[in-house]
Amino acid sequence: MTKLNILNVFAVTGILLLFSCQPTVKKELILNSLFSDHMVLQQQQEVMLWGKYTPKEKISVKANWGSESTTKVDEKGNWRLNLTTPKAGGPFEVSISTRDTTITLVDVMVGEVWLASGQSNMEMSLEGYLPNEPIDNNLEEIAAADYPDIRSYKVVRATSQTPLNHSEGQWKVTSPENANKFSATAYFFARKLHKELNVPIGIIDSDWGGTPVESWISLEKIKQLGEFEEELKGTESIDITRIFTFLSNFPSVSLPSNINSWNATDLKDGTFSQTNFDDSSWNQLNLPGVTDEWDMDSDDQGAFWFRKQVSISDISSDYKFIVDGGIDDMDIVYVNGQKIGSTICWNCPREYTIPKSILIEGENTIAIRVINIAGPGGFIGKMALLSNSGERISIEGEWRYQYIARLSSFKGDQKFYLYHLNSKALAKKPAYISNMNTIFNINAPNNPGVLFNGMINPLIPFGIKGAIWYQGESNVGRANQYEKIFPGMIDDWRARWNSNFPFYFVQIAPFSYGNELSPALRDAQRKSLVLSNTGMAVTMDIGDSLSIHPGNKQDVGDRLARLALANDYGVDIVASGPLYKKHTIFENKIILEFDLFGSELMKGNSGMSGFEIAGLDMLFIPATAKIVKDKIEVFSPAIKKPKFVRYAWRDFITGTLFNKEGLPASSFTTED
Repeated sequence: MTKLNILNVFAVTGILLLFSCQPTVKKELILNSLFSDHMVLQQQQEVMLWGKYTPKEKISVKANWGSESTTKVDEKGNWRLNLTTPKAGGPFEVSISTRDTTITLVDVMVGEVWLASGQSNMEMSLEGYLPNEPIDNNLEEIAAADYPDIRSYKVVRATSQTPLNHSEGQWKVTSPENANKFSATAYFFARKLHKELNVPIGIIDSDWGGTPVESWISLEKIKQLGEFEEELKGTESIDITRIFTFLSNFPSVSLPSNINSWNATDLKDGTFSQTNFDDSSWNQLNLPGVTDEWDMDSDDQGAFWFRKQVSISDISSDYKFIVDGGIDDMDIVYVNGQKIGSTICWNCPREYTIPKSILIEGENTIAIRVINIAGPGGFIGKMALLSNSGERISIEGEWRYQYIARLSSFKGDQKFYLYHLNSKALAKKPAYISNMNTIFNINAPNNPGVLFNGMINPLIPFGIKGAIWYQGESNVGRANQYEKIFPGMIDDWRARWNSNFPFYFVQIAPFSYGNELSPALRDAQRKSLVLSNTGMAVTMDIGDSLSIHPGNKQDVGDRLARLALANDYGVDIVASGPLYKKHTIFENKIILEFDLFGSELMKGNSGMSGFEIAGLDMLFIPATAKIVKDKIEVFSPAIKKPKFVRYAWRDFITGTLFNKEGLPASSFTTED
């Protein structure tokens, strides 16, 4: 062997030895965000912990209550292990260790853990939706919210077409400093449990306002149920990246996270309110009306401007700007360039004062910015200007309009894409975008499965006692579908947790929807009680005709807690108001029987009303109802051969039937 070859051998050998001696690069030890300081673990259960680390490395978990467990990381870098929890107590420490890393979680409590989910009434915080929809006694409740053993984990909003394994969130200890952002319903539920059981309570809060039930169920289960086939058709093949490459041509503004910041949302549209703005190139449409009735190449969601010239001859007094049915969802109204009012409420009547000082004799410019968040938006009811002297000027009819910003969701981040700032890009809208609604909003929170994927799947299989649910308003008008999908969702969650855990839900409160379709939705919820280990908190006595978000969340939380205390913790407490069970027909009367869940049927303070009766023609008329022992007799002289009865069958109505313990009866119909 030559000297050169020998040197080459040594060189190669040295390189091989060098590389063979290099230590294996360690990945960071990652825990799911559910596992952090201040967390609450379900007591006396095999709870699972999970995260990521270097493949094939050993992970050890040790708790100072005396439990420990070890596992190996799989080839994909995932690890999971079970830890046995003791009886309720704490604070404890839990250490997760590798060969060279240890993470110690402190102030860990062991107690009762509940998942709270749904739409805006569950999401509604302890302060409420300010300024117009506060929680009852919100300031006093926040100041008194000093419960260190009640902890809340708020799941950060996220949507996804595929199931995610990780959520973002943080456990927080309940205190007056941070309780204002806690779910009010979940807080009052937890407070009742804590006071009765004297154990730590953990709430995992995963909710999103304005979302329908189908968003919270897995796509696999939806397909099994045979629903939403059209909505799901072709979504698997949509190239999200290409779509949002197109959207990147436009400046964007994030959706405000705080309701008080809406008015300050800058969409770079300030000139559109001014009298000298040239709107001659804008399209025209007739108002009032809603977006899904308009012939426009745009989605329902986003920002619109509307402008109109109105002739006023008498400017000697102030005027009122009136839209008596509301503007969906948020508006800012200008007259002659001056802001006169703004509201955030989809169905609240609009009435703003127009000072005479800003009016001019002749043509006056009205300019309105409307932001629609979900579903159809637009103008509802009569539109007019009304002077103090009684002169009424209709402002219905032809308006000029411009769609200026698309609201789209990508990986859970909702943004306004400002279309009006890049007309050239908009004119070159790619041909592959054929269905604007489906494609641009594929990850919008109202789409089937996206919230299950983004906000429920990452929680599985964290140890929980059960779930509480407050949702249904977004499914009003689709009761038959809800009757199928909602129980399907409960079954779906239980199957994925591999547990028949208790599931308690709130029946949506009476509210003036304006279509008399909500009673059927409430009844669909009532019928879901056929599922085992479920219960329903009835709110027939605490609705608000003007607000879909009733301020009384104290009673809602209390009623949910009663169900849990009676059914899961063995507390001797009345859990529910009367629920319709069956009926018989005797001569000209229908006799109703109830599952009482209490000691006695009672009528409300103002008597008992809201009962209607019908024959085979199903033409319901008001009826007389009398409590006879534990039953109710319903009759009307006008119906000789009654066949059907219904109770509280209105969008908005105040319940008049209770049990002796003061809990209201659910609305119902005997029709099948």
